Amino acid sequence: MSVKIDILQKSSGKLYESRLLQQTSYWSSVKGGLGWEPLAFDIQFGNRTIGDVLILKKNLGEGRFMAYAPYGPETIPEETSEGVYLAELSEQLYPYLGNSCIFMRWDIPWESPYADDPGRYNEKNEWLGPPETRLQELRMNWGVERTGLRKASSNYLPNDTIILDIRDEQESLLEKMHPKTRYNIRLAERHQVTVREGTCRDIGIWNTLYSVTAARNSIQNHGSDYFFQLFKSRSTGKSIGIESGSVPDTSISLLIAEADETPLAAMFMATSSDRATYLYGASSDDRRNYMAPYALQWYAIQKAKDVSCTSYDFFGVAPAPEPEHPMHGLYRFKKGFGGRMLHRQGAWDYPYDEKLYMQYQCKEAASPGFNV
Repeated sequence: MSVKIDILQKSSGKLYESRLLQQTSYWSSVKGGLGWEPLAFDIQFGNRTIGDVLILKKNLGEGRFMAYAPYGPETIPEETSEGVYLAELSEQLYPYLGNSCIFMRWDIPWESPYADDPGRYNEKNEWLGPPETRLQELRMNWGVERTGLRKASSNYLPNDTIILDIRDEQESLLEKMHPKTRYNIRLAERHQVTVREGTCRDIGIWNTLYSVTAARNSIQNHGSDYFFQLFKSRSTGKSIGIESGSVPDTSISLLIAEADETPLAAMFMATSSDRATYLYGASSDDRRNYMAPYALQWYAIQKAKDVSCTSYDFFGVAPAPEPEHPMHGLYRFKKGFGGRMLHRQGAWDYPYDEKLYMQYQCKEAASPGFNV
């Protein structure tokens, strides 16, 4: 197999024509402002250009780095297996990453090969997840000649999500929702919950709601600097040399649901190409019976339709309706709007330095998880 890697020139914007937000110049600017080093590459398979990939380098201290492809690469040649392709691609990238790079992490956007396996579902047609790690690695590394790929102990991005097709008319979308979800949307209307679009001046409102939500659900709080960076990067992609305004189809909005001018819920929604993504949500402990998060999601779906999006990514749920799962509440909430489950393959690592990689892996095993 021949894989050729070319660094994108500053005048090129091809990489950013993607519905995957984390593979856009916007995301490179966000992460660049938070201390990651963005790199962009053309990927050629033989004489064919098959796509592009955004890779982020993270300083691990003591002069060591890791490389990370958030939901990349987006495509794979049909002529090759996934493991062989990723292993060869990792080897070809190494000279560009430098010998201080410990490993390459691929947060793969492709659907899990086990999602279509009837044996991985129970009698209620609920997904049981992939098999044990050892079996996953055997399958992924079939035909790999050099260092094998390892299933990462932690995911930076959620690998289970719900994708809603929003091409139908609004009434049809409402009809396909769970009756309770439809009822709660109407209930929010009766409580006169309204939704407005926020600005940078509303980051304080967001931070307050998000802090309450993080404490209530025992989740990691990213902090105010992170969310300010989401806004700051909306119209720039300069961290890898892309000129401002070259990617008008990528944007982010802060939506705030209020009643009597009191903020009750808020969310960040991004649009990239023909897809909208629900990135983050937060809600107050006050007047929870007003069902403000339902009004917020319904507004976001309609806004996505207005800007010609055809799908809406709810971005992170439990893989199945398991009450013990920490994301079970999100599963019930998001699944009520309809849509289909997508089980991605999650994060896979290709070690360059086996000893240092194992040391890092041990530290990461105790990490809190998602860190988009």
